[in-house]
Amino acid sequence: MQFYWLTLGALAVWRLTHLLNAEDGPWETVVHLRVWLGAGFWGSLLDCFYCLSLWIALPFALATGQSWWERLVLWPALSAGAILLERFTKPATPGAMVEELPVVAKEDGDALLRK
Repeated sequence: MQFYWLTLGALAVWRLTHLLNAEDGPWETVVHLRVWLGAGFWGSLLDCFYCLSLWIALPFALATGQSWWERLVLWPALSAGAILLERFTKPATPGAMVEELPVVAKEDGDALLRK
């Protein structure tokens, strides 16, 4: 297998996975597909980019691999390429916001404790 086909395969897997996972599609066809599939196995598969990329990569690996060993190795490699592309192109999510509480001046003695 040439590196050229590996690169094209990873790009194609990323594009199809991103379309089915995160986009509405032309005339909102992908939205209608997600609604039609519901909350079952296939609907939840469209919600997980990692899972979906693995299943989208399978036919690409079968089509581009020249031997069974190469197809077996290409399957997770194409999925990993799509996942890396997704991580590089996805905007960074902001970290958790930490709100510090104001410091209360300590009074003489503990007023809340019983004596």
